[in-house]
Amino acid sequence: MWEDPKANQDLFSDYLKEAKSDLFILPEMFSTGFTRDFTETAPHSSLLWLKEQALGHQTALYGSIAWQEDDRAYNRGIWMNPQGDYKVYDKKHLFSYGNEQLTFSAGTNILQTEYVGWKFRPLICYDLRFPVWSRNTAPFYDVLIYIASWPEARRDAWKTLLKARAIENQAYVIGVNRIGKDGYNLSYSGDSCVIDFKGNVLLDAQSEKGRFNTSLSHEELQAFRSKYPFLQDGDKFKL
Repeated sequence: MWEDPKANQDLFSDYLKEAKSDLFILPEMFSTGFTRDFTETAPHSSLLWLKEQALGHQTALYGSIAWQEDDRAYNRGIWMNPQGDYKVYDKKHLFSYGNEQLTFSAGTNILQTEYVGWKFRPLICYDLRFPVWSRNTAPFYDVLIYIASWPEARRDAWKTLLKARAIENQAYVIGVNRIGKDGYNLSYSGDSCVIDFKGNVLLDAQSEKGRFNTSLSHEELQAFRSKYPFLQDGDKFKL
């Protein structure tokens, strides 16, 4: 629901009922839709909702919020741990074609977090078009996440770039995108998917809405990297 945090929180609460998973991933600005005209202020109800769900289901969650903090706003990714503590990632690449930079400030730091024996790199939407920002350098991550509001008009780019990020970084890639039509009359086809380190599509939600599940194999990932140690030959640089 457009710019309606409570309605969207209730919707996702229903999706999480009776669910058993280590991690739930929500779309970009899951509580409002991708808006430039509405931000959540303290105490940030969607942050409180994420904490409630993490504690209640004993799981981690990742999603972004249109976050107001003093005189600045951020498209802020929240990685919420099962204990209720959290880390943040502020979207680095703001979508100037859609004037995102007129409302939000860009982040400057990469977030890499370890959870249940996996290393995760959570990013947001437009970051997908900038491979240097997601380049897998030591200490290598295992799973690259993009949460998005990626329009249907560019769905082929979404699918192609997700697969490219998986292959070049020898990592699982999870892309979670919204569906439907937003308050700006833009259409979204979803195409949420999970891609393995070889570029194989393990899950494709296509244009369906709902909760989708898949399992990842750390053993298979490490075996593939050991056999093909391409990451060791990468360029040495730091951002």
